[in-house]
Amino acid sequence: MESLLAWIHTNAMGISAGILLLAYVFIATEKIPKVTVALLGASLTLLLGLLGQTQKLTDGSFDPHYFINFVDFNVVFLLVSMMIIVNIATKSGMFNWVANEMLKATKGHPKMILFSLALFTAVVSAFLDNVTTVILIMPVTFVIAKELDINPIPFLITEFVASNIGGTATLIGDPPNIIIGSAAGFSFMDFVLELTGIVSIIFIVVVSLMIFIYRKQMVATPERMAQVAQLDNSKTITDKNLMIRSLIVLFLVILGFVTHDITHIQTCVCAMIGASILLLFEKPTKILESVEWTTIFFFIGLFIIIGGLEASGGIAVMAKWLLDVTHGSESATAMVILWGSGILSGIIDNIPYTATMAPMIATIQSQMGADYTFPLWWCLSLGACLGGNMTIIGAAANVIVTEAAAAKGHTIEFMKYLKYGIMVTFISLALSSGYVYLRFLMK
Repeated sequence: MESLLAWIHTNAMGISAGILLLAYVFIATEKIPKVTVALLGASLTLLLGLLGQTQKLTDGSFDPHYFINFVDFNVVFLLVSMMIIVNIATKSGMFNWVANEMLKATKGHPKMILFSLALFTAVVSAFLDNVTTVILIMPVTFVIAKELDINPIPFLITEFVASNIGGTATLIGDPPNIIIGSAAGFSFMDFVLELTGIVSIIFIVVVSLMIFIYRKQMVATPERMAQVAQLDNSKTITDKNLMIRSLIVLFLVILGFVTHDITHIQTCVCAMIGASILLLFEKPTKILESVEWTTIFFFIGLFIIIGGLEASGGIAVMAKWLLDVTHGSESATAMVILWGSGILSGIIDNIPYTATMAPMIATIQSQMGADYTFPLWWCLSLGACLGGNMTIIGAAANVIVTEAAAAKGHTIEFMKYLKYGIMVTFISLALSSGYVYLRFLMK
């Protein structure tokens, strides 16, 4: 037994890397639910002693490799709290009301509707998670497409593309950004100031491209257009008091995010306070049932697996390799991270990818300094979030939309979308490259 433990200790880096690699493979193939894969990997990491199971060692000192130390609870509590706030707010019908008002403003013109739906999706995705946003907008989309007698696929594809672009703009817009913000110590306003401009440009360019691609399908009769222009939106708000409460809480939570640099209150604390206030008027058991616990436990399992690699020194080796390959060049390192993240995030889930890369960049920061790594964090964010548009499995929002479309008899084929996805992703990454160079690297 002792010889086995000694062997595991000697080969800890290889074993932890193998567990992470196997987890990636099973997550990518989707043969087993990814939360199960993450928890199995985490259990194996603890069982083999790659991380400590107890807080204190036998001599009474604290174990730096205690597994809880590697679980980022800022990320966990921020996700849970925002899910609670969004689930409660959605019940009022206010998001659908806004979407319907935007549609009425288009006077039923299909191209304008496509742009409006994309704009709504992108803006809402900056403040809510992408999956929630597309779930909110899809029923409206199917109704509009039926009223106009138009294929809904162009609308649906543009929406999930817009959700991934919009989610890139803020700290809470996409899970990779939450991981990056926590690891780098970036505030909500840091993301807004550094990314909103380039994300807006990417959105305009990409959505204009989608309108051009689908221009021949964006045609409807004047009678059909008039039906959309006269949508009855008077009964969309189902609970006015709930809407008012939700709007006040959302405003205060976002204000808390924005003023973090002044108050120094963590984003997860702001979100927890907001969620708690809304829960005072609800049945907590029912609301908590709607929280995506599979996502939460996926994160926890993932943090433990990656913690095993970090504790064994594997992350430090990866950081050294990257610096060796780029010969320490900040520009080269930035571009490798941006394009590598973009391409890989289109193939594998961007959450485990970002969770692996964040500690690696933190290690580079400890060696090269904060000024050197500042642009690298933004490259990771842009690449991981925008790369999700490359394939229909690149982001959770893509999968949700394609499954919903298939259930309605509108199949979005993997290979057919791929040619558009590659085009959209490469345009997004090219624009991001120009921005990163001009903003951070040109000296």
